[in-house]
Amino acid sequence: MSWQPEINELRKREKLAKEMGGEKNVEKHRSRGKLTVRERINHLLDKNTFHEKGAIAGKAEYQGNELKNFTPANFLIGTGEIDGRKVVIGADDFTVRGGAADGAIKEKQIYSEQLAHDLQLPMVRLVDGTGGGGSVTFLETEGHTYVPVNPAWDYVVRNMGRVPVVGACLGSVAGLGAARVTASHFSVMVEEISQLFVAGPQIVNFGVGQNLTKEELGGTQVHRSSGAIDNIVKTEDEAFEHIRKFLTYLPSNVFQLPPVNDTNDDRNRREDELISVIPKNRRTPYKIRPILKMIFDKNSIFEMGRYFGGGTVTGFARLDGHPVGFLANDSYVAGGGLTVESCEKIERFVDLCETFHLPIVNLVDQPGISIGLAAEKRGTIRKGVRAISAIYQATVPMIEIIMRRVFGVGGAGMINGHGLHFRYAWPSGDWGSLPVEGGIQVAYKRKLEASDNPQALLEELAEQMESVRSPLRTAEAFGIEEIIDPRDTRPLLCDWVDDAYNLLPQHLGPSRHTMRP
Repeated sequence: MSWQPEINELRKREKLAKEMGGEKNVEKHRSRGKLTVRERINHLLDKNTFHEKGAIAGKAEYQGNELKNFTPANFLIGTGEIDGRKVVIGADDFTVRGGAADGAIKEKQIYSEQLAHDLQLPMVRLVDGTGGGGSVTFLETEGHTYVPVNPAWDYVVRNMGRVPVVGACLGSVAGLGAARVTASHFSVMVEEISQLFVAGPQIVNFGVGQNLTKEELGGTQVHRSSGAIDNIVKTEDEAFEHIRKFLTYLPSNVFQLPPVNDTNDDRNRREDELISVIPKNRRTPYKIRPILKMIFDKNSIFEMGRYFGGGTVTGFARLDGHPVGFLANDSYVAGGGLTVESCEKIERFVDLCETFHLPIVNLVDQPGISIGLAAEKRGTIRKGVRAISAIYQATVPMIEIIMRRVFGVGGAGMINGHGLHFRYAWPSGDWGSLPVEGGIQVAYKRKLEASDNPQALLEELAEQMESVRSPLRTAEAFGIEEIIDPRDTRPLLCDWVDDAYNLLPQHLGPSRHTMRP
């Protein structure tokens, strides 16, 4: 007595499942420059580590007891490894009914989220379809409509506060599919093959009268700066590279410490160029990204959301092999000030670091919250307060390096001013309630109006204030704890990160406020 016939039948169905939507659909899919779902999984994961679950789930037709026809479900799930660390994969197969939900088995999607949650493993979603309720043909086949429910959304929300979640948009993704991409800690799109929208062009044309192509409605040129997606790349393999790199900075779950890597970079490296990177003219901008490379471990910087809220640069890096998050102001974009977009970016990124217990390095040149009528109409002050609140609520170790400006409410909110001020200032530091130049105009308004030569008086007052605004004067009053040679920044940060990681074990576990997308 042997069960070999049943095993043979199992292998037959597994082979059919690997044919996906059939040769014709697979070739059509590839002709669009896209990898198949199984190729994507193989390109992303370490070789031969994918263990699929539910491979033979699908739609079967029988003739008597014999299998006549089999179409696999268009959602694949399983576990695998990325750089030797286990992850959960949930991936759409566009070759079966275009990835729509009525070609899937929703329990598989639910199971993938539960698997990540209960095994406390990172969740990677490779999305290429709607993933929602499918088409209205459901009404004809089922004979009734339904009240919408987002499958597994309770686990989707819980996972945001428990394990790293990645969403990759790898095709035309609409509705719940778009939500699955963006309900993540990191999301990525691929130029030319990816579009993301709440509803596709036909529905948009019918609903609001906008006749747009998929690219015009939701292509990468739309989402490069929309804030819906973090990073845009040129190829699928580059997307997988971003996913792998992103995960290297994070623990597998909130109960573990971030992984520390070996590094060949000297923790005492001092870059001579740092002594002159900040212009003497306070109104002259400078490039922030070369400065980041001089401070953090070589080749360790991973930027997120470059084109959204560009006045603030956010991302991960390493200090002597230790992962950290960083915030840095880009004076070339809105002066580095707090716009609505940069405030949203700061809030989300600080919450991300808080969720996974990453120390934060804040490189500050902050002129403050954006001003003017346009900023007021957008309610920028509320967004600024939310960003500042995220910083104040963060319990992870945070250090502030003041490179130049710290002005007003926005500047003051770049570190918890009521906690231990762990910060250093460069000699280029310039701070106050508002810049001296504008402050003189306000404080001495009547004097200037009454003067016979207001311009001469203004220049005289500015000269008097110039020596007072010296950061050395502030240090004399212990208003700043330490002014440093900019070249000492990296060695001091590497010393700080040792202390920070010694404190991290007491932070392990879920954060007080769950991370939201």
